[in-house]
Amino acid sequence: MIPEREGHVIPEHEVKALLRAAGVAVPRGAAVALPAGAAGTSGTAEVAAEVTAGVAAAARDLVPPLVLKAYGPGLVHKSEAGAVRLALGGAAEAGEAAAGMLRALLARGVTPAGFLVEEQAAPGVELIAGVVDDPGFGPVLLAGLGGVWTEAMRDTALRLCPITEADAREMLVSLRGAPLLHGYRGRPAVDVQALVELLVTVGGPGGLWERLDLGEFELNPVIATEKGVIAVDARYLPASSPHSDSPPQARPEETDFTALFEPRRVAVVGASANRPNFGNMFLEFYKATGVPLVAVHPEADEVDGVPAVRELGAAQADYALVAVPAGRCAEVVRQARGIPFVQVMSGGFGEAGRPELEAELVRAAAEAGTRLLGPNCMGVYSPRGGQTFVGGEQGPPGHVALISQSGGLAGEVIKVGERRGLAFSRVATVGNSADVTPAELLRWLAADEHTSAVGMYLEDPRGGRALFEALTSVRGRLPVVLLVGGRSAQGRRAAASHTGGMVGDARIWRSLAEQTGAALVTGQDDLIGALSFFQSHAARLTVSGAGPGPVAEVPAPRRPPDEDDDDGGVLVIGPSGGASVLAADVFDGAGLSLRALPQETLDGLRALGVGVGSSLANPLEIPVGPRGRPDLVREAIGTIVARRPYPDVVAHVNVQSFFTYGTSAEPLHAYARALARAQRELPGVRITLVTRNGECAPYGVEDELREIAAEAGIPVYRSMEAAATAVAAAGRFIRAMRVDRVA
Repeated sequence: MIPEREGHVIPEHEVKALLRAAGVAVPRGAAVALPAGAAGTSGTAEVAAEVTAGVAAAARDLVPPLVLKAYGPGLVHKSEAGAVRLALGGAAEAGEAAAGMLRALLARGVTPAGFLVEEQAAPGVELIAGVVDDPGFGPVLLAGLGGVWTEAMRDTALRLCPITEADAREMLVSLRGAPLLHGYRGRPAVDVQALVELLVTVGGPGGLWERLDLGEFELNPVIATEKGVIAVDARYLPASSPHSDSPPQARPEETDFTALFEPRRVAVVGASANRPNFGNMFLEFYKATGVPLVAVHPEADEVDGVPAVRELGAAQADYALVAVPAGRCAEVVRQARGIPFVQVMSGGFGEAGRPELEAELVRAAAEAGTRLLGPNCMGVYSPRGGQTFVGGEQGPPGHVALISQSGGLAGEVIKVGERRGLAFSRVATVGNSADVTPAELLRWLAADEHTSAVGMYLEDPRGGRALFEALTSVRGRLPVVLLVGGRSAQGRRAAASHTGGMVGDARIWRSLAEQTGAALVTGQDDLIGALSFFQSHAARLTVSGAGPGPVAEVPAPRRPPDEDDDDGGVLVIGPSGGASVLAADVFDGAGLSLRALPQETLDGLRALGVGVGSSLANPLEIPVGPRGRPDLVREAIGTIVARRPYPDVVAHVNVQSFFTYGTSAEPLHAYARALARAQRELPGVRITLVTRNGECAPYGVEDELREIAAEAGIPVYRSMEAAATAVAAAGRFIRAMRVDRVA
């Protein structure tokens, strides 16, 4: 049974009864209600005597030392209110302490509902565990150092509910205070398994989070010892607006979005016959792609050479683009019967403080039986289907998809990405996501034969719970790269509990990525870079042949038996000791291991002429330049991975040196061809090329180098930072893939 509300705060002893029923250990204790008529008094002798006797009687069978707490409205933070006494010597002392506490509270204008007296728990490591109902993502579990350390250290970890046992362990491992759990300076290790079980009981499948009317729920502190864990304090604040008791709505029938990206005919509403506008711009874009096209105009028979019909219902199209003022959009969308998808480009809806106009638009789409993209979005891009919202020649069809709440940023990713070799399968801008959501599109893309990796740009957690579920469903099957805007601008919502105060927007997005195996990046370049890595190395991200997209079977790299972590590390190889030292810092910052070279490879490297005048270590310094032997890096990589197959090899080159100490691009291109040969010879290794100082090359040189690398499936980056971000993104996906297979 969930306790009833009492002035919004559930009494602690009722919360602990709920915990006890769920199998969570709590201290032995008893509650004593305040005598009737005590409110408004200043602590008369009669009331004080009754409280003293009642608490002493309740504590008679408890083993000291004892703890006394007052409970009731206005006592959310008991310590600050002077409503807690520790280390009481027995029942009599507890009774006297209760009378004194009552007088002090009444003098401050606080009337307690009663007192809770308990056996004081043995000392141990104090932790916090709590759940808060985030407005965007729903229930979120927090765990970390508790007691006085909660605010002082803010050493906590988050996960969205429901969590798994693996999530619980990862939360504990991620804490800066994690060494305290495993024995520290002679203290015994705590029962970590009991702590994991507590977190799963609160935040796992069927856990307390599903039964609470959140609000906020917090156990602080939970004391962990070698004998187990015990929840010493418990706080539960139900939601101020209770959740509806009506059953949740069933998920709508799955939509096939093929016609959105590959329409047989496109209709454009809003193009002018005499004053060119956005609608006319889109007509020109579509004329260039060759997709069958029709304009919708109330008077004209054609617009810009495109045949026109009087209203949308007569367009016989799969996809309609609406570019009319916001106030007219619902009227137009109601005419879309028989058209599977309508995209409203116009803004001026919820994002402009007009949610009623957006709600009307959604109702209009439902009445017409069409799915609505937007409003406030640019549209769809798919070279395979002739769909576009950007000018110029379309790039080749590929296997990279993008879902974006920003049309402008999506256009940049398309153009810059294609310039860098990305080939897109599906791009959808969703704007306000009033109907079609990022989560829904992601689920569909996971089954799309033309998509092997997905990038997402999001600005708010609208439908955050559905997004979490969608990302969880594709974990380890489809690489996803997340770029989130506005994480710091949203701020933290006010909360009475520590849990609520420490659940911030940026932290939730990081936790979402950790739980789902998605890569969270911080900028557009890193979004493009990570997607480039997934595109180039799709066939090499597999374990025993399974993985994203249409790939060939590639055996997993061999590892020495004493290595049991998720990857075999990264080998960095290239010229310049300084650049290599900086590279080590960059890769370490990205959480990537630069494992030492195996001893048995050193003689082979020296035989190649590597290591003369320098140390043999990882990063490995090797002469690369206009007078160097192009095949040397290929031979060195082969020598090393024959003994220890590093899954990732990052080869870097100083482009500037080829034109400072040479006059031709040929040595640089010869080096790229040798690296490409190494990639073909080593299908179980992922090679990445970093062209440092690439701006020093004459125009066109980098383009040719990228083409050479691309033919072998090698991604190219201009900085170590960009390469490290991409390699780390792939590592996250591979770990998720392995964990899911074990599960």
